[in-house]
Amino acid sequence: MKRITLIIIAALLCTSSIIAAPSKMRVVGQFSSLVMYTEFEKPYWKKTFVKDFPNTKVRLSSVSQMKLKGAAPYRQLSKGGFDVVSIIGGYVVSDSQTVAGLDLPAIAPDIQTAKKIVDAYKPTLEKAIKKDFNAKLLGVMPYPAQILFCNEKIDSLADLKGKKVRAGSWTTAEFLDGLGATGVTMQYGEISQSLQRGILDCAIAGGIPGYTAAWGDISKYLYPIPVGGWAYVISAMNMKTWNKFSKEEQNKLMKSYNQNVIEPVWKKSDFESIEAVNCLTGKGCSYGRLYDMNLVKVKEKDLILSKKILEERVLPKWAEKVSAEVVTEWNNSVGKVVNLEAKE
Repeated sequence: MKRITLIIIAALLCTSSIIAAPSKMRVVGQFSSLVMYTEFEKPYWKKTFVKDFPNTKVRLSSVSQMKLKGAAPYRQLSKGGFDVVSIIGGYVVSDSQTVAGLDLPAIAPDIQTAKKIVDAYKPTLEKAIKKDFNAKLLGVMPYPAQILFCNEKIDSLADLKGKKVRAGSWTTAEFLDGLGATGVTMQYGEISQSLQRGILDCAIAGGIPGYTAAWGDISKYLYPIPVGGWAYVISAMNMKTWNKFSKEEQNKLMKSYNQNVIEPVWKKSDFESIEAVNCLTGKGCSYGRLYDMNLVKVKEKDLILSKKILEERVLPKWAEKVSAEVVTEWNNSVGKVVNLEAKE
């Protein structure tokens, strides 16, 4: 009897070790100079997570420190090189075109619509992250609205014709091409120098990231129309790492990450989208320095034009790159939110 009891105890111990939280994890967060990392990701992984899972040692780095471009961090995630990675969705669409359906140019004029889109598309996104990157989706969080910084005078989107404009993804580049501009796909860290050297005439990026990078010194006109979407950051965990957590631990992790990172980032991005315009155009700024960029008033005709280009040019090209199943899921989710239909 004693021997049987020992065998049972040993079996239970083996089982618990299989589902116990991992002893160590390597986590890659967003850009180290930006609020998403400094105020939310870093405190979470360094303090909150460690408190919740004291037996797991976390090694945290920012994507800036990794110096890996494009989809490289997620490729490492899929292989187990990293355990958790947060990356802008537009950087990984080359490896997963389904992700591109989340953040299409000019599709969400405000953060409330952006949130509805994310919630609607989440089931499709979860499947894509698992299939294409062998990872579990932890959450989606936005940067501030991706707006236009220009060195030369503009009064509407029509004035972008003939100009070289930075885009964060191929969908935004396609949108710009539809305006007669030249869309240049470029990562955030390369923008400042390109604007200064005249390689770019304009750039689409988040307002506060642009403010933080002092683009108010090198750009003269600000057009706060979110033609670049919201640069959603997709945070995911390697599936093998995820499966080391017990079901109870998984639920605890998801709840904590949502409460301490995802939800607060959404609130902060809403505030920053408004505050960025104020800071850059001299209307008052809680972050400190004021700039005196010229504010271009959003035109109703540009909102109408944006939807037309999205429907007639961008959506059909995206639909050609994904399966019919994904197109159907998009139409039944995001399409219902914004009253659009993707057709090849």
